[in-house]
Amino acid sequence: MAFIGFHASHEQIPPSALLDAVVAAEAAGFDGAMCSDHLAPWLPEQGESGFALSWIAAALARTSFSIGMVNAPGQRYHPVVMAQAFATLEEMFPWRFWAALGSGEAMNEHVTGDPWPSKEVRNLRLRESVDVIRRLLDGEEVTRDGLVRVHRARVWSRPTQPPPLLATAVSAETARWAASWAQGLATVAQEPAALARVVDAYRSAGGEGPCVLQVHVSSADTDAEALDLARTQWRQGVLTPPLAWNIEQPEDFDAAVGAVDEKALRSAVLVEHDPVALAERVAALAGIGFDRVYLHHVGQEQSGFLAAAADAVLPRMTELL
Repeated sequence: MAFIGFHASHEQIPPSALLDAVVAAEAAGFDGAMCSDHLAPWLPEQGESGFALSWIAAALARTSFSIGMVNAPGQRYHPVVMAQAFATLEEMFPWRFWAALGSGEAMNEHVTGDPWPSKEVRNLRLRESVDVIRRLLDGEEVTRDGLVRVHRARVWSRPTQPPPLLATAVSAETARWAASWAQGLATVAQEPAALARVVDAYRSAGGEGPCVLQVHVSSADTDAEALDLARTQWRQGVLTPPLAWNIEQPEDFDAAVGAVDEKALRSAVLVEHDPVALAERVAALAGIGFDRVYLHHVGQEQSGFLAAAADAVLPRMTELL
């Protein structure tokens, strides 16, 4: 059975409007939702960045489906704080919360004033953070003196069952590394052969749990309008790691993009004016080996996309998956 979710983009939409959008997404027929977790938007034009942990509690209270979030413990978020937050969300909303953990991006983490580590060090820090979070969710008292420092921490309000902790990965190398500790894999759409390598690397290394795909889409009445929307709201999508990991400010992302290459933009965002064609394109990506797919419409206005999803996108994807 297909699982088709809605992605809530904090970088683009005020938290109150995003809350209304996720409620509307459930009414439209989406099976679940996920959200980003940013301190700053990617681009000045996006102009928003609500606090994901506050928002997701309200979203879970206003809906009945599962909602997950992307999170980077270790610098801006101490893993003890995240363990307490995850435990509280799962205790209030059993079986409905999940988190996909990654090594982070400078745009959100530089604000602490601490040095921005190399990717290798960030991965080691993430692994330590995951260990701390899991032990705290299991009820242990934790002390640690490594890349992550913890002193006699305990989480007192805990759920019956800890929420699943997935890994984020955009490369086969990271996916293979994550297979040793993650309870699932979350990645973002890219060229199909590269996606296949990511899934294969995770599964062949023994990775368990769901493989989750987030797909950026731009939907409008005409191709020209959809392309213009993608160019205005998601042109930073043409920037790839490691460059995207290390840029600090929205204005710097804008400068790094420069003149937008249309071919690169269409590779980063599915630009489509036909809802049925959009459904078929997304389904082809999901069919590579993903258990769940989450659609992110890159516009700040979500109502038109949600109406098209209810009428055409979700029915057609359900037929295909």
